Amino acid sequence: MARSDVVATYSIVACDLEAGQWGVAVQSKFLAVGSVVPWAEPHVGAIATQSWANPSYGPDGLELLRSGQTAEEAVVTLTTADEGREHRQLGIVDGSGRAATFTGDQCHDWAGGRTGNGYAAQGNILVSHETVDALAATFEQNGHLSLAERLIECLAAAQAAGGDRRGQQSASLLVVEKDAGYANLSDVVVDLRVDDHELPIVELRRLYALHNKLFGVTPPEDWIAVDETLAAELRDRLAELGYEGALDKAFSDWAGTENLEERVEGVDRIDPVVLAALRDKSR
Repeated sequence: MARSDVVATYSIVACDLEAGQWGVAVQSKFLAVGSVVPWAEPHVGAIATQSWANPSYGPDGLELLRSGQTAEEAVVTLTTADEGREHRQLGIVDGSGRAATFTGDQCHDWAGGRTGNGYAAQGNILVSHETVDALAATFEQNGHLSLAERLIECLAAAQAAGGDRRGQQSASLLVVEKDAGYANLSDVVVDLRVDDHELPIVELRRLYALHNKLFGVTPPEDWIAVDETLAAELRDRLAELGYEGALDKAFSDWAGTENLEERVEGVDRIDPVVLAALRDKSR
């Protein structure tokens, strides 16, 4: 029987069907919780396996969803075949946004879960049910945010409501979308992990801000045309940083060094995020 002591955990699995995204956010008094709990695949679903976690619930659950089972059916299939099910906790959202959650009778108090349209929230060894209630309410109230931002807000609200009664240690955020990851060659839009930190959700938020700076997308209409005055400024600032020669090469070399290449398309127009980064570097 596959077992891993991922106790004292709260998580939310969710989707944004309009955006075509599925994701998982989790916090735990456990080292590197992101290495065990979250699983997701575009248009298939998202899964969180926790408490005395059975890691096989992740790949096996996605395979069941892929084969046509609903979230509820997959939960039943996985737990029925598992002799350790009363120690397990599981949340699933399928490709259609249907959700299911399972908490075994021998999970440590407080333990339980809630489901709603497009999400399943669950936790164990919590201060109270208010942690899971906060996950659910925050998800429901923040439909204007991107899925990643929404999930981070859920974790923060859950912690403020009491969180894990043993404390904090690690957190993770996983969001997938078909061909929307790095260079449009990956399905992983966000995969951030805080493995050991006094304030893992605060650190996760910082990492997400950095991720968004490097890999976010500014609408094309907000990009700035590079006229002669701006081109001269770019040359001066790049030279100050040691990047001289033809503007397009100097700019490309600098952007690559700063990991901003995903936000660069020549030098006729410039992403304002990139311009701000260059100005900040060359002050």
